[in-house]
Amino acid sequence: MPTPALSEPDVAAGSAAPGSAAAGPAAPSRRELNKAATRHAITEAALGLLRSNGPGNFTVEDIADAAGISRRTFFNYFSSTEAVIASVTHGFLDTALQQFRLRPADEPILESARAALVELADPMTVAPLAELYSLGQSNPQLNRSELEAWDHCTAEIIDAARVRFAQGAGVEVDELYLRALAGSVISCGKAAMDLWFARCEGSLSPASLSTLRQLLIDSMSLLGSGFSSPAAAPAATAAPSPDRF
Repeated sequence: MPTPALSEPDVAAGSAAPGSAAAGPAAPSRRELNKAATRHAITEAALGLLRSNGPGNFTVEDIADAAGISRRTFFNYFSSTEAVIASVTHGFLDTALQQFRLRPADEPILESARAALVELADPMTVAPLAELYSLGQSNPQLNRSELEAWDHCTAEIIDAARVRFAQGAGVEVDELYLRALAGSVISCGKAAMDLWFARCEGSLSPASLSTLRQLLIDSMSLLGSGFSSPAAAPAATAAPSPDRF
């Protein structure tokens, strides 16, 4: 299986707050750039060890050595080896949420979610998520870590939705509504990942990653339509041959 460079999405550069796009994002300071570079180096080192050694077969010290940092520096950024791996899933969601927050406050929230995924036009943005998911299918330990990462993502979606509703309607939204909404978004995302893996067998070719991106978009469309009927389901991209580009 081809393995393109798997790295945490670059979210270090400052992003504009909702409604402030015209002013442009604030330029990151040198300190922020250095911290982002160190975090990226740690993540890359951990993912390289994950590929070569397998889950559970390397330590914090191994990661620190591979990244060229001290053990103490490692713990300034991550609490464990599992936290480094989980940060890849978090990073993808952070990137998507950046796009979500730029959507109009009065836009239907699920349309904003779908549009945010559409904005991630480069299929390679889903490559880290796809590779971790594929590795987790054959390793229970990594699969558990991925499930914990998805749980963390649910909490972030709840917070983002709460802010959106406060901006749009100016009212406090029922907590059950928020939790059910976030849980549904995550469940649809997992369904898209499951179907992608069944169709493309974990291939990381550009065509396969395009299929995954489209399935994620289509899953949000289904949720936004209220699953009106199977006949109304969006036509998901046909599965490519794993080796076809």
